[in-house]
Amino acid sequence: MTPPLAIYYRDDMAPADSPTNYSKSPTKPRRFLEYLHNTPLWQHLEVRADFAPLTRDQLLLAHKPEYVDAFLAGEPRWQAESNGLAWTPPFRDSVLLTNACLLAAIAAAVANPQVIAMAPVSGFHHARPSSGSGFCTFSGQVIAGLELYRQRGLRGAWIDLDGHFGNSIEDSREFAADLDIAIARGLNINPGGRHADYLADLQQNLLFLTERAAAGEVDYICVAHGADSHEWDQLGNQCTTAEWLEAANLTYAALAEIRALQPRVGVALALFGGYRDDHPPSVLGLHAMDTARALVLLGGVQELEGFMAEVRPA
Repeated sequence: MTPPLAIYYRDDMAPADSPTNYSKSPTKPRRFLEYLHNTPLWQHLEVRADFAPLTRDQLLLAHKPEYVDAFLAGEPRWQAESNGLAWTPPFRDSVLLTNACLLAAIAAAVANPQVIAMAPVSGFHHARPSSGSGFCTFSGQVIAGLELYRQRGLRGAWIDLDGHFGNSIEDSREFAADLDIAIARGLNINPGGRHADYLADLQQNLLFLTERAAAGEVDYICVAHGADSHEWDQLGNQCTTAEWLEAANLTYAALAEIRALQPRVGVALALFGGYRDDHPPSVLGLHAMDTARALVLLGGVQELEGFMAEVRPA
């Protein structure tokens, strides 16, 4: 029997930790897989490594040539490091793989909607056409969205529950006019507010998404539940633990409804932000709890209903 979660991962997509980088997002794929291996979730997933790095032409779907070439070469440094992360050849190679991982996961979700596909990656949703920003090098969401639309006519939606507004899609609409079709306006969901207001805004956006999906306007939906929307994160504070988990419950319940209405709609997951120098496992624990909610509500894995990972206050 095929496990309900296919997680796309290669060892070489996570470089060694850099002591000079504040963000540890580049190493999160490796650390998250290691974390999952010691949880009950591990038996319900399949690791897939059948994807190749993005090409220069694919990067050019969403970015200007001078920026793409500067990052690939590592020069000039100010441009190659405009994402706030130190440039090295292994880091360059990991960026090409993490962006490819997202594209592979979405394509797999569309090909087999009964399986949840996951790209255990971060570092996309602040990049702009001409530069990186906020620990994000390339806008993987835009690259994947345009590639899938231009090659296969697929249209997507994002539920971005990271603690910071995901500006990449909106900042790229003028650069790529058909992005308005690939990821329609209103379908890049970023809830605003804190606590009850955050959850209410999310519910309203999920209703809109359900209407659009029911009308046949969506082929895939990506969920990125960034851990930095948790109140104990160093860079975010929107939700208590209970509210953070309720956001997951609302999201996956809505996706289960959409799947019932439109079984062909694929679902992919990503990680996005999370920053806890005092207790890094808390970030991974939140991501694991979100993954468990997806497996319960979308994958029917009821034995994970009570799964709770360790989360500590500052």
